[in-house]
Amino acid sequence: MRFFLFPLLLLLTHISTAQQADPYHYSSRKYMEAKRFAVSSAHPLASEAGAQIMREGGNAVDAAIAVQLALAVVYPQAGNLGGGGFMVARMADGRAVTIDYREKAPGRAHRDMYLDSAGNPVTARSLEGHLAAGVPGTVAGLVASQAYGRLPLSKLIAPAIALAEKGFAITEQEAHGLNRLRGMFVRLNTKPNAFVKDTPWKTGDTLIQKDLANTLRRIAKKGGKGFYAGETARLVAAEMQRGGGIITEKDMAAYKAIVRRPLEFRFRGHDVITMPLPSSGGIGLQQMLGMVEDFPLEKTGFHSPEAVQRMIEAERRAYADRAEHLGDPDFVKVPVAQLTDKKYLQARIADFVAGKPSPSKGITAGGPFESTSAWWTRRATPYRSPPPSTAAMAAKWWSAARGSCSTTKWTTSP
Repeated sequence: MRFFLFPLLLLLTHISTAQQADPYHYSSRKYMEAKRFAVSSAHPLASEAGAQIMREGGNAVDAAIAVQLALAVVYPQAGNLGGGGFMVARMADGRAVTIDYREKAPGRAHRDMYLDSAGNPVTARSLEGHLAAGVPGTVAGLVASQAYGRLPLSKLIAPAIALAEKGFAITEQEAHGLNRLRGMFVRLNTKPNAFVKDTPWKTGDTLIQKDLANTLRRIAKKGGKGFYAGETARLVAAEMQRGGGIITEKDMAAYKAIVRRPLEFRFRGHDVITMPLPSSGGIGLQQMLGMVEDFPLEKTGFHSPEAVQRMIEAERRAYADRAEHLGDPDFVKVPVAQLTDKKYLQARIADFVAGKPSPSKGITAGGPFESTSAWWTRRATPYRSPPPSTAAMAAKWWSAARGSCSTTKWTTSP
């Protein structure tokens, strides 16, 4: 399920004293300078949770874990236990690490689960309610990330437990979001929940989430098994059964985070480390940067019409490729090498005309592509853009079935 309650704010906080933030009286800071460390997140209380961990001897990975757990309490649409994500990190010794803990389709998922009897898409089924949910990966990902941290999970999760158990004061925007989505919270849940109350939410009201605190305690005590097995897994499966979902205790127990090989490339003398598939963002980033690399963005000026048009045209072509070719590599073959080849990218943007938008109907995916082995043998020959592909990839369904995610990125020292 996707709930976007409030606009995303970039908040930076670093409190140098040992005093912890007051969850009932706090403010947002959008700019700060610091010498030792800085923690940035979508909520000041979550940022303070990370800063607290840094002050107690943790590294950036420890802080990021604490921040995401705290966000599950104070800003659930940016980080929550029912979702998933990716970790992209570069360690002090130069190692690049990427962990895939995005949601996965339940075992009973099938190709037509979001279609009606006539074969037409039912959009709401993939966006709202129990059937839209994937098997959550957040907890498995954070547990896997601990291998690169210093502190025990019980310490990292403590700030989140306190915020859930004792509550925190909500902002005006948060009150507005909770009131706006009240109908969905009632309609999509089979039991009462902490986000719904009899009277409208107001600025400064305290949001207490006892059930979430109990869930966090089970994770603190048993790690991943405290979420993917036992009481929590049983509660998830029971709610799914009541609400028409298909996630089972077996699905929960089978979930595993995956350490993947980072996607790395060069851009104007810089090393770029990003997330590989199943995240489409890394390949998309490499494609878009490849299509603007030879364009003098710095000369035309920040947000100049010339620079904006070039970036938009690169984005349109990259997203056309994304819709046609990208998917989960565990289920489909994706021509990554061809899609990110410099000659291919130059050919993709070759029809760019400054000051003239490309017709939308003309922006189609590149391809079709030959096999990877054949492509490598022919790589030295000039590239000519082939006719657009019309093949329907299974990647489209898998992308929808795996659900939405939040992404965590950080750089750390040992």
